Amino acid sequence: MAKSQSRRIELLGNDVEFEVRNSSEATKPRIDVDIHGVTVVVPDSSEVRPSEVLRENAVWVIEKQRGFEQYREQIPNRTFEAGETFPLLGTERELIIEPARSHEITDASIRLRKSTVEQSTVKQVLENVYRRKAREHFSERADHYAERMGVEYEKIEIRNQRTKWGSCSTTGTISLNWRLMMAPPEVVDYIVVHELAHLREPNHSSEFWSLVAEYDPEYEAHSDWLTENSSRLVFSEDDL
Repeated sequence: MAKSQSRRIELLGNDVEFEVRNSSEATKPRIDVDIHGVTVVVPDSSEVRPSEVLRENAVWVIEKQRGFEQYREQIPNRTFEAGETFPLLGTERELIIEPARSHEITDASIRLRKSTVEQSTVKQVLENVYRRKAREHFSERADHYAERMGVEYEKIEIRNQRTKWGSCSTTGTISLNWRLMMAPPEVVDYIVVHELAHLREPNHSSEFWSLVAEYDPEYEAHSDWLTENSSRLVFSEDDL
């Protein structure tokens, strides 16, 4: 897939920057809009004008762009300095950097070993702490619900998906986004139940949602919480 230089177009009074990608796999033109921008994908053999594709879908493009702009504005402006607070399982905890033998998480704080931070960055060390805690917590919750639901999974993988909170492979691997550790415990449990349910119901059928509801009766509220608060579960805009 080849990438062109950026172009600009006016849509509904808005100046929109976009890129064009030619694809040998595409069968028809499509528009991709994400937090990084607008891309028009066109088949290699197509003579379609990307600008016309955008004009025909102007309302949709502008609405998507505004949604991502609002999302970006809601991302916390973190400085990664001692004294700042970070959510862990829904509870804000003060970041403390101090001489110590190891990192420590308490009910009120996240304490990082100073010498480790000096060899890296606060952000990277903090993410590593979250990832380790995620593996521990997610595994415990997956074991808990797998036994109750009568399913078996192969393993837990900790990921950093940009658009997914979790996934379940056909081989039984449950992948979970480490950033879920910033959400409340009941929201984490919802995603765990959701992915484990796929081991019995691969598709999002009525049977699937009935199974999810059996083990998380408030799953709709938990799903809504993620939709409304996903921007808060980002360390910084650089992670997008």
